[in-house]
Amino acid sequence: MKKHILIVPGDGIGQEVTAVGKKVLEKIAEKFNHEFTYDEALIGHEAIEATGNPLPDETLEKMRASDAVLFGAVGHPKYDNDPSAKVRPEQGLLKMRKELGLYANLRPIKLFDELLSASSIKPEILQGSDILFFRELTGDIYFGEKGRKDDGNYAYDIAAYSKYEVERIARRAFEAARTRRKKLCSVDKANVLETSRLWREVVQALAPEYPDVEVEHLFVDAAAMMLIKNPKRFDVVVTANLFGDILTDEASQIAGSMGMLASASVGDSTGVYEPIHGSAHDITGQGVANPMASVLSAALLLDISFGMKQEAEAVIAAVDQVLKAGFRTGDIADASTPKDMILGTEAIGEEILRRL
Repeated sequence: MKKHILIVPGDGIGQEVTAVGKKVLEKIAEKFNHEFTYDEALIGHEAIEATGNPLPDETLEKMRASDAVLFGAVGHPKYDNDPSAKVRPEQGLLKMRKELGLYANLRPIKLFDELLSASSIKPEILQGSDILFFRELTGDIYFGEKGRKDDGNYAYDIAAYSKYEVERIARRAFEAARTRRKKLCSVDKANVLETSRLWREVVQALAPEYPDVEVEHLFVDAAAMMLIKNPKRFDVVVTANLFGDILTDEASQIAGSMGMLASASVGDSTGVYEPIHGSAHDITGQGVANPMASVLSAALLLDISFGMKQEAEAVIAAVDQVLKAGFRTGDIADASTPKDMILGTEAIGEEILRRL
């Protein structure tokens, strides 16, 4: 099979981890006799430095022309410490999602048994956790009207949703629940927010079309508590953009580290696959970043965009074998991990490639 993949490393450790993800894709193509071609493009701080634009038109054109995008991360401390900056790396990320119609962000939270000790949560609470989050990605407060008035002393961000936006993400979540344990939890704040009341109305109206799926509604604060108290109760979770952003970062502790969590952003056109972690400039260039989230994002790319389930399973199995062999990166190592088994970005990547 011939496919064209765009590599968009972005900023910080995005450069380092996507290099490993690309090598895994190259190995898969070799092993399964596929023909993958590649191109690269700029986004975020790197793009601002080169062009003044966090999402250059050339990058957007290349994204639209590709079969899938393997993405890294965006962000830089320069902007984090300057709230007044008019041009920011994250603007490129949001524009990419809107322009490509990437309204559904899938974040699987699956714990490798070998990493039970990597989390601060008790192993007996964690073991067996397997959650699939559907985060709505192109609406809510991130895309609503925002601004300042009264000489900059008053700021506002408006959260907004249409029935259509809620319905399309909810349908995807219902369909996914049918292929899993047939449980769907919709997370909102319907006791306070009008957008959440619309959200709940839409999900309730869809539920009769999926009589085989058990539907539960939780307020976001209760869901945040339950993720830590009893993560095994969740199967598929669907929620709004802001809530999904926060809850999935919290859920990263179920998997032991953000460095283990992949995501897929899909919708009307080209899918974008990326780790959920940020650019992590505090460790950039040190060769210690965990590339496994990028590798697992490559597995999602193979499965969702290309329909290559066997290939995706081979990637996941290779990661599992590396963990079973005792190899770790610093973020998932613990006091019992021998020092010679704690590897850097490239070295752990080579171990994964060896298993493939």
